Amino acid sequence: MAYIPAMNMSNFDLNLLRVFDMLLREQNVSRAAERLALTQPTVSNALARLRDQLGDPLLVRVGRRMCPTPRALALEGPIRAALRQIEQTLATADTFEPQHSHRQLRIALTDFVEQLCMPPLLARLQTLAPHLRIDVVHLTPNLPVEALDRGDLDMVLGRFNEVPARFTRQLWRRETLRVAVRHGHPQIANGLDLHNFLQLRHLWVHGGQTRGMVDQWLAEQNLQRQIVYTTPNYLQAAHLVAATDLCVVLPTQLARQFAGLLPLDLHELPFALEPFELDLVYLSHRQHDPALAWLAEQIHAITAQ
Repeated sequence: MAYIPAMNMSNFDLNLLRVFDMLLREQNVSRAAERLALTQPTVSNALARLRDQLGDPLLVRVGRRMCPTPRALALEGPIRAALRQIEQTLATADTFEPQHSHRQLRIALTDFVEQLCMPPLLARLQTLAPHLRIDVVHLTPNLPVEALDRGDLDMVLGRFNEVPARFTRQLWRRETLRVAVRHGHPQIANGLDLHNFLQLRHLWVHGGQTRGMVDQWLAEQNLQRQIVYTTPNYLQAAHLVAATDLCVVLPTQLARQFAGLLPLDLHELPFALEPFELDLVYLSHRQHDPALAWLAEQIHAITAQ
């Protein structure tokens, strides 16, 4: 086992941690220096000091890249989280003024939730916080706990089965499902019942899941629908269904939006499913960040409109 020297914090330059974080992000000294607004020799010197004080190479050259060692990977998350916590603590010392703030907040969403949330939210922010920047990234089916812990994400908005206790979970809205087909679909001239539903050719918006609510219910009844096309994209799904004899099950609010734009008819599911919940989730200690708390209030406010 390699010897790791004891750390004497009284002699440790905490500025090195910012360099370490950026080197791990970029895995390139020149790019790290550029993002830190430092010279390349300054960053190289900082890396040498980090290696000496931590007793590990931290980054080793492999081709044109500098790859992190296991020791560096183990330190990456805790150091990034600590830096984020310091930034948030310092930020909370100031009064958050939405009208003048240039904060950047990063949110993970599915394209369905983005379509529901962002148009009214951006209209609201244009007036209340015109300089606030929102960066949206794609949300996978599982809660991205590591990205939230590291501070790479500020909050997420979606449907989650389990949320660890260290996170705050706030109900945003409840949603139901509708079946969408093109106008004049030949198999639904007399309405939609379970028999017709099972005879239809289905498009499934999977969102990275292995089984959705509809297929879970059907499996419990020893039934199965005919899925002939899958896509991760709700917008593409609606256009495909409007142009074919496929059908798709969509969240009700989204289905109504698409029906106002495309030649689609909407039908209730021919069986009962409980509404599903969409939650706003962020680390509990972030509730003291006034910018994040304010944005959460705005997201809840557009639901009430």
